[in-house]
Amino acid sequence: MQNFEKFKLGNIKLLSGKILKSAQLVYKTYGSLNKKKSNVVILPTFYTGTHVRNEGFIGKKRALNPNKYFIISINMFGNGLSSSPTNAEKTQKGSKFPILTLWDNIYCQHKLITEKFKIKKIALVTGWSMAGCQSYQWAAQYPSMVKAILPFCASSKISIHNHVFLEGVKAALTADKKFNKGNYKTQPIEGLKAFGKVYAGWAFSQDFYREQLYKKLGYKNSEELLKDWADDHAKNWDANNLLSKLRTWQLNNISKGPLYKENYIKALKSIRAKTILMPCNQDLYFRTEDNKFEKNFISRSSLRPVNSAFGHCVANPGNDKNFEKQLDKNIKELLN
Repeated sequence: MQNFEKFKLGNIKLLSGKILKSAQLVYKTYGSLNKKKSNVVILPTFYTGTHVRNEGFIGKKRALNPNKYFIISINMFGNGLSSSPTNAEKTQKGSKFPILTLWDNIYCQHKLITEKFKIKKIALVTGWSMAGCQSYQWAAQYPSMVKAILPFCASSKISIHNHVFLEGVKAALTADKKFNKGNYKTQPIEGLKAFGKVYAGWAFSQDFYREQLYKKLGYKNSEELLKDWADDHAKNWDANNLLSKLRTWQLNNISKGPLYKENYIKALKSIRAKTILMPCNQDLYFRTEDNKFEKNFISRSSLRPVNSAFGHCVANPGNDKNFEKQLDKNIKELLN
C-alpha cells in the first residue's frame, strides 16, 4: 500500500508557455487540520529529498509537532514521485520532459492547498535548501496567504557561483557516454557516481574534512564517504530526474513570472510574511552574504546564521544537534 496521496492537476500551462501533460503532485499530510484551518505548515522537498526524508524534521517532541499542526509535505516536480521525466506521459518522458521553474511548482502547490483542502492561510512555509527556496517563492507569489517563512540553507535567487557549482556536477553526470543526451537505455551509472563524488566535496565544509567529522557519520575515512555518495546516487536516482530538478534550481529567482517581471528587489519587498533567514556560515554554495542582502528588503525579517563544520549538510536530520535546537526554537517563535 502506498504511503502518500496524489493530486491530479490535469494539463498545466507552465511559465514557459509549454504544457505539462497529466501533471500530478504527490504529498503526505501529518496531523489534523483544525476548525479554523489556521494550523497549516507547508514543507516542500529538497533537491534529493522526498516526503520520507522530510519526516526527519517532524515529530511529537519537535517544533513541527503533528499533534499541533497540519503539516503538508509536498514533493517537488522532478523527484520521481510528482511529475518527473521517469513518470511523465510518453511524449514528455526522459529528455523530452519540459523545463519547470519554482513558480510552476508553487502555482501547482497552491492549487493543491486551495482546491483540495480549501485552505486560505498558511501559518508557515519552511524547508532546507531547494525546499527553502520554495518558501521564498510561496511568500512572493502569494504574499497575502503566507504568514511566516523559515528558509534554511537557501536563497531567493540563485547566485552566479551556485549556478557554476551546479554546472560542475551536471558536467560530471553528462560526460558518461551512456548518458547519450538523456536518451539512455540503462542508467549512466558511471556518470551518476561521478555526480555523487563531486557533490560530496560541496555538501560539507573544508572544516568537516579537516576535523574528520565523517567519522561521526560512521565512515572510517573520506574514501568511504565518497564511495557511499557515489553508490547512493547510482542506486537511487534517475539521471534525467536529477537534471530536471537541477535546471529548476538554476532558474531559482522569486521575481520570475507575471507579478514582478524580473524585478528582484520589488519581489523581495513584496514579502509580507514574518521571516527568519537561517544560513550556515560554512555552507559552500548557499552563502550567508546572499541572505544578508535579502534581509535589507524583506521588511519583517531577521537573520540567524549558524556555525557548523557540516556546511550545507548541517540541516540533514541527525547531523548537528545544535542546529536542530536552533531550528526548532526559530520555528516555535514564528508559529507563536
